[in-house]
Amino acid sequence: MQVAPDTHGKPKRPKQKNITLEERIRGWTDASNVLLMPAILIILFLSVFPLIVSLFASFARIRFVPGGFEINYVGLANFKKIFFGSEQRRFLGRIEDPTIFGWVLFFAFLAFMLVMLLNHIRSERANPFSTMMRVITIIIATALAYLAVATLTPESGLPGTLVVTLIFVFIGVTLQYLLGLGLAMMLTQNLPGKRIFRVMFLLPMMITPVGIGFLFRMIVDTQKGPFADIWYNIGLANFSFVATPWGARTAIIIGDTWQWTPFMFIILLAALEGIPREIFEAAMVDGANRLSMFRHIIMPQVIPVSTTVILIRLIESFKIIDLPNVLTYGGPGTATESVSLHAYSLWRALDLGTSAALAYALLFVVTFIALAFVNIIRRRLLELI
Repeated sequence: MQVAPDTHGKPKRPKQKNITLEERIRGWTDASNVLLMPAILIILFLSVFPLIVSLFASFARIRFVPGGFEINYVGLANFKKIFFGSEQRRFLGRIEDPTIFGWVLFFAFLAFMLVMLLNHIRSERANPFSTMMRVITIIIATALAYLAVATLTPESGLPGTLVVTLIFVFIGVTLQYLLGLGLAMMLTQNLPGKRIFRVMFLLPMMITPVGIGFLFRMIVDTQKGPFADIWYNIGLANFSFVATPWGARTAIIIGDTWQWTPFMFIILLAALEGIPREIFEAAMVDGANRLSMFRHIIMPQVIPVSTTVILIRLIESFKIIDLPNVLTYGGPGTATESVSLHAYSLWRALDLGTSAALAYALLFVVTFIALAFVNIIRRRLLELI
């Protein structure tokens, strides 16, 4: 097509059709629907749909009958079963009077929570809604703390799967963070062969949790494992590391820490290497020592990353099932049985309704702790830097 020149000898551009804002929005909407709808449908099918089905199952009793299954709506009976019925002792544990040391820990925790509440009330951002939410948080956290000190009584207390899971989560994540931060700070120094150490530190994270469970099961076997000769020579041939409750829990915590410390390490290492070297040089010129640089330079730079990685590990640790199942089978007794393993055993026994109710009880605990961490602890730490 030949374009006729204008009066100045320049070719005229063909007129473009004016597109209204409505037509543009409609075009974008149509395109977004076409591109996003498959992803949305996959997420709904793989995530939201199972949540809805499991929620329905938690309010029902499902029985397998010839030719199919039978569903009877039972309301809150499954939740009543795990909190007040036959599954109470297994889930909440056997509650006894705490020891003097337990009472001291409980009241110290309560005093800490009340101090945080008073500081919030005195702050400028306090409002009735946030204060009410903090009061609810303190009530639930205090109940969990009392459950822990009342079931971990040495004389006759027996922790349930909820307290055992909390032990794995808080002790394990704390050790993983401290070791990961220490290894990351060590490899930021000019050490010979530090690139090889980086690769070696990442190897445990590449092994499946089931493999970690079998590995530590062989290590703690003093009679026929690969280290049996070593245990025999040092006089531990007839000793079992997992025969006592705390021995078995320690073995699981060590295995979980060995596997997931590299996750903390690699992220914290990236955060440390992102700190400009000029800041350290200026601090050294001003006469700052290593402790001052760690407190006033390293930690303020690492805390935002630390809170995120700790939150991820907290949520993930609540789902621990492989190590207790493979390493100790939840024993001795139920000393190392997590909530996930408890729900799995109920599911294998075809008690699907109670298993779903237990899963939703765990979901409530995970959501509560994650929200409390994000809204209280994380915000408090960010305010200090």
